[in-house]
Amino acid sequence: MTTRKQALTALYALQDPAKSIESAAYHKVERTYLGIAVPKIEDLTDQWRNDCTLEERLDLARDLWDSNIHEARVAAAKLLTQARIRPDDKGAWELILTWVPQFDAWAIADHVAIAGQKRLVADPSRIDDLEAWTTAEPMWTRRAALVMTLPWAKMNNPKEADLAIRDRVLTWAGGYVGDKDWFMQKVVAWWLRDLSKHDAERARKFLAEHGHVMRTWARKEASKYLEDTAQIPVGKD
Repeated sequence: MTTRKQALTALYALQDPAKSIESAAYHKVERTYLGIAVPKIEDLTDQWRNDCTLEERLDLARDLWDSNIHEARVAAAKLLTQARIRPDDKGAWELILTWVPQFDAWAIADHVAIAGQKRLVADPSRIDDLEAWTTAEPMWTRRAALVMTLPWAKMNNPKEADLAIRDRVLTWAGGYVGDKDWFMQKVVAWWLRDLSKHDAERARKFLAEHGHVMRTWARKEASKYLEDTAQIPVGKD
């Protein structure tokens, strides 16, 4: 198995001092940055995943996250980013749930969200766990509810249960449109933009109802792929 010490040693061996300074300035959150490109992190996590049992992998992911090193947290998320986790992915989902309240930057949040997407698709009933996030005080927690449910915006042939989830998430998004935070406006626009490629009717209906509350740039982003936008109200400046 790969230990925390071995994993961190491997990450530090790839450290790029110049890029670590750039990364710290870009992400603007105080923690250690090693300046490692994501594909290189993924090369490591692929090796570690093959070298560990599921329980060992969960322990390693937990340890890497707790190090509070940017690239180690990305690696923790990558260890859990897998369509099928056998024999049981309950531990992976529960670990992800402990990370969400700690989100403080978009990159780490999005890497974890991708891992979360896999777990939600594996068991859609877990959508219920996201309900409380939609009214949480931390913006990153509220945002995660939409990022993790993006697969339902992108489905080409959704079943009735999938459409119910799609409508549920759109209800959450409707509660977000008045939020002035750029990241919240962006995630609503992102969800709707992706939805419009697969369900233009629902995207157009949402924008007709809520577009007047959205920022102009967010409304434009959301309607980017809609052909007929005549009924969509102008957003706020």
